[in-house]
Amino acid sequence: MKKRIINPWTWQEERSYVQAVEVKETAGTLYCAGQAAVHADGTSSNADMRTQLGLAIQNLETVISEAGYECHNIVRLTVYTTSSDEFIKNCFDVFQDFVAKHGMKQVVTLMQVVALYETLNVELEATVVK
Repeated sequence: MKKRIINPWTWQEERSYVQAVEVKETAGTLYCAGQAAVHADGTSSNADMRTQLGLAIQNLETVISEAGYECHNIVRLTVYTTSSDEFIKNCFDVFQDFVAKHGMKQVVTLMQVVALYETLNVELEATVVK
């Protein structure tokens, strides 16, 4: 697989994403359903957004790993949240740590939604290549 990062500017680097990723010669593409703070027994977390983000990240890492892919090769990540303000103020460092941990270079869309399933307030949807 070959990846090319397109960044006409530099300001997005401090926000832990890139403007575009071109992917050629892939061996596979994994489309992950939204991963949220759902425990292994299927119950939804009722914790604060920061705690929920940590569990959502763990769940996403598990799905990607079980599929035989690597988080390093996430090329698209959509973050759904019930409060983009709270996500940016209270959770953005957790997000940035996740990106840095895996050395990711991915496009990101942060989207505020009215509600998520049950008590959930953040969800991550990813596209991964190899």
